[in-house]
Amino acid sequence: MIAQGHQVRALVRKSSNLRWLDGKNVELVIGDIRDAASLEPFMQGTDIVYHIAGVVKARDRGGYFDGNVKATENLLDAARRFAPNLHRFLYVSSQTAAGPAASLDRPAREDDPPNPITTYGHSKVAAEKAVRTMGDTLPWTIVRPPAMYGPRDTEIFIYFQAIARGLNSMIGFDDKRLSLLHCDDLVQGMILAAEAGNSVGQTYFISSDEFYSWPQVGSITASALGKRVFTMRLPHTLVYTVAAFAQGFSELQKKPATLNIEKARDITQRYWICDINKAKNELGYRPKVSIDEGIRTTIDWYRAEGWLK
Repeated sequence: MIAQGHQVRALVRKSSNLRWLDGKNVELVIGDIRDAASLEPFMQGTDIVYHIAGVVKARDRGGYFDGNVKATENLLDAARRFAPNLHRFLYVSSQTAAGPAASLDRPAREDDPPNPITTYGHSKVAAEKAVRTMGDTLPWTIVRPPAMYGPRDTEIFIYFQAIARGLNSMIGFDDKRLSLLHCDDLVQGMILAAEAGNSVGQTYFISSDEFYSWPQVGSITASALGKRVFTMRLPHTLVYTVAAFAQGFSELQKKPATLNIEKARDITQRYWICDINKAKNELGYRPKVSIDEGIRTTIDWYRAEGWLK
């Protein structure tokens, strides 16, 4: 958006790490989406709101709903009150709101009833509902990305680290498939959705064309890293057992767990795939970053930053 000549404003907390905004032509406004009173200066004079903030890891249901639902309600209310000329409120939800697909031949679609399987997914459904209830009050659009990767990402970075060490751990013995999106393609889809005249009041999956298998992703990653890897398949029962211990340990430490029972349920699903025909037909969206290029450039970035050797 900066490259397109737009004036960009970012809401940041006093404690926010501003490393990735340093030196960029971005107006910084101190506030917090969980603090409704702090949002007025952020919203004033705004044309388009890109709501991409949220909680992906919390200790309990309250943490997810406070960070994803109440925070979204605060932003919606501030937009209604302080941005009278708002052209669009773009909410970035998640494929987890839709839930996993039933089969490889029937990827999730926007008109399917939501079927979340985790508290995080339920909080995203509730946040979407909050957006939709604005009705004619605000011009809104929702996008649902799948699993993401790219520079700065810390979640899939753990996977790249394991491959770099020569180990490719795969969950279960079945043929799992997933939609997987590079961050540049998400940004493209978000801008198209926010600026299209026909996207008001609509929801779109912004994702990859192809449904990838984990052996395919592992092979591409190992090749990009120049590594030979040992592939180990982990039974679902073992994943749940480890998740139960990790969850119990995290509760003792009073910290959110990276792996817990809900995460185990998430990663043992067979088909995390979605249909992007609606975005292609209505927005002209086309994924531009191939999986080979995306993984290679992401690894190059990790190495340049010293995250990977």
